[in-house]
Amino acid sequence: MNTELTPEQAARAYATALNTLDTAPLEPLLADEFHYASQWVFDEITSKADYLHYLRGKFNTIRHADLPVFGELGRVYAYGMERPCVVVAQDTKADLVALALFEVADGRITRIDLCAVPPPHAARRSGEYPGHA
Repeated sequence: MNTELTPEQAARAYATALNTLDTAPLEPLLADEFHYASQWVFDEITSKADYLHYLRGKFNTIRHADLPVFGELGRVYAYGMERPCVVVAQDTKADLVALALFEVADGRITRIDLCAVPPPHAARRSGEYPGHA
């Protein structure tokens, strides 16, 4: 049995976490030496614990603002190759705001980048929102 995590599985876990506002699908997949970067934030997060703290706070803010977010599985050509991504939308599924890209190694997610470039409209969207009711 192959237990190696793929970027597609990483994308699915992230989309599920986003769609349920619950970090549980993502937590066991993150490497201890995990990195998160966002093109909207200057400082990179450089640990699993710090990222989970950040993400829980973000999910709590989203819940209280009553402004839904959506994570849709997709594919995009970025950085010289086609790769899986999560197309992130806010308020409605049509209001695309970002792409999430993933790096995996040794069976864990080592990095997530939240990007405006490439733009979310450049992704080939699947219509699949894991974990969304």
